[in-house]
Amino acid sequence: MTRQRSIKTSISACGVGLHSGVKVYMTLNPAPPNTGIIFRRTDVDLKKKIKVSPYLVGDTHLHTTLSYEGLKVSTIEHLMSALAGLGIDNVIVDLDQEEVPIMDGSSSNFVFLLVSAGIVEQDKPKKFIKIKKPIRVEKEGKFVEFKPGANSEFRFSMDFDHPFLKQQKLSASIMLSSDSYIREISRARTFGFMRDIEYLKTLGLARGASLDNAVGIEENCIANKNGLRYEDEFVKHKILDALGDLYVSGYSLIGVYEAFKSGHELNNISIRALLDNKEAWEYVTFEEDDSEMPISYSICA
Repeated sequence: MTRQRSIKTSISACGVGLHSGVKVYMTLNPAPPNTGIIFRRTDVDLKKKIKVSPYLVGDTHLHTTLSYEGLKVSTIEHLMSALAGLGIDNVIVDLDQEEVPIMDGSSSNFVFLLVSAGIVEQDKPKKFIKIKKPIRVEKEGKFVEFKPGANSEFRFSMDFDHPFLKQQKLSASIMLSSDSYIREISRARTFGFMRDIEYLKTLGLARGASLDNAVGIEENCIANKNGLRYEDEFVKHKILDALGDLYVSGYSLIGVYEAFKSGHELNNISIRALLDNKEAWEYVTFEEDDSEMPISYSICA
């Protein structure tokens, strides 16, 4: 049987919010089977919780925010991506501020925390969303398409009218497994244009941004002294984001996600469109024989 997963013990970290610029204390806690991913705000009321859902996503301007009964948790996408990449179904996330800490701008620090806490299998079957029929969502020259497939495959391409980015590799794909996620995706950092930083700060955004947690793009180069982590780091970060944005469904996808220039907003619109079309997908488990399980998860305690 392919089993649900949680972490063995609680683990804490401290970082800064990318947009708020405020110091954030975060604790990841184990959770029983069938709990899902739940966020709590320790600065508000631990009794008030937000369970991830595509239908609770509000603000998607440069980050993904959950909102429920007046409670908000923002910039969840990198943590959600790490949970998706490691196949973790059940965890409770405590925050003492509204925003998840940005850490180094990728999901690698979250992967480190989760692995350090110990990943454990639980005595309940893991559920997947299997795509049965193609669904395509288009908006302003961008698109997301879900298609049937035997594995969990993510394909992304992007295009920027910018002299430096035109020189970069702007398409990538990954066949999802915990090993491929850690090796090929998890270290890809968020990025932004240096010329936009001051303007974003006037909008209350990017107040915690620095070259320690983002790739800064100048007109003909990047501002980070150590360069890129992958030759295609920009597009791989978009795959990282997409994995996190789609995992607010609570389940990994079996099939193909293919996108062009998508962002948080279109990712959310597309996963809602998929879920709303009941004929396009089904829940599946691998209770008797997991030899056909399409995603390979490892790193268990």
